[in-house]
Amino acid sequence: MAVSQFFMPTRNLIGAGALDEGVAQIARLGFKKALIVTDKPLVSLGLAQLVADKLAAAGVESAVFDGVQPNPTVGNVNAGLAVLKESGADFVVSLGGGSPHDAAKGIALVATNGGKIEDYEGLDKSDKPQLTLVAINTTAGTASEMTRFTIITDESRHVKMAIVDKHVTPTLSINDSSLMEAMPASLTAATGMDALTHAVEAYVSTIATPITDACAIKAIELIAAYLPTAVAEPNNQEAREQMAYAQFLAGMAFNNASLGYVHAMAHQLGGFYDLPHGVCNALLLPHVEAYNMRAAEARLNQVGQALADNNANLAGLGVIEAIKKLADLVGIPKSLEELGVKREDFTVLAENALKDVCGLTNPVQASLEDIIGIFDAAYGKR
Repeated sequence: MAVSQFFMPTRNLIGAGALDEGVAQIARLGFKKALIVTDKPLVSLGLAQLVADKLAAAGVESAVFDGVQPNPTVGNVNAGLAVLKESGADFVVSLGGGSPHDAAKGIALVATNGGKIEDYEGLDKSDKPQLTLVAINTTAGTASEMTRFTIITDESRHVKMAIVDKHVTPTLSINDSSLMEAMPASLTAATGMDALTHAVEAYVSTIATPITDACAIKAIELIAAYLPTAVAEPNNQEAREQMAYAQFLAGMAFNNASLGYVHAMAHQLGGFYDLPHGVCNALLLPHVEAYNMRAAEARLNQVGQALADNNANLAGLGVIEAIKKLADLVGIPKSLEELGVKREDFTVLAENALKDVCGLTNPVQASLEDIIGIFDAAYGKR
């Protein structure tokens, strides 16, 4: 067996009230000014100002870049870099879900390594650690606050670039579940299914280890038990906190075992049509895993058992049907056609998916025709 490495931030805070402890730790790092990378909705909700005020009370100044789009772009990274230089900030704070975290990683990486973010597409292309990054999470799904993955859309190619680099791992991650109560049901559902996809793909990955297996299965159990409640009862603090743990565990799993064709294909849908990443994952997951059954049946049956054992609505279902049922329970759209995807684009989407680094650890290596077939299976209603 090859030597394995395990990547994650050196410090991670989880639970209601974690933000205050995180600010205290930031103050002890000795930095003078933060660039807070976020989006306009979180500014409107007052969360960016809340973080800025807490930092100020701890003696740390801040500037805000709120230009991050739902699928962050090369342009977002470039604009954020300009604000970083203009503000004189000496470290970066990302605030939000996967989009602000990914944009902040791109900004921090280019700030110390130079060049442009496109130079770092692929695996470990950077030479130097990024500018210190503290990631404050407000969603329970992407785990970008603690991973070495960052996904940036190249607008010129309509492609999501997968950047997998040990140097984009944040220094400190903060998952304060009280900040997640503001998430609307649709975002809770999409991010929760994103976390499920992380866990499942990591569990069937060709480089899974006993450590990633343990993280993945526990994440699946928690998602089955708590995601429907978090969607239906947004202020249920227990469900929010358990989903914060679930997405973090799923992040630990895929950050080290990597992913598979669900993400390789979802990246193309997001880059081509600007669609929500979690929704694309949820629609593709059962179809990719049906394809993977030929090589990973035993593991996928264990996934199905974990789902069924932790949600009575999934009892008695096979793994593929259980995944579809959970997606239905939380209100995920039923088909790619419903999202506006066009069959005539399948070939180019499939070609780009086969170039995505996430596909390298899928348990079955697919042909172009195979990937087109999976897209086609997800096109009609579940």
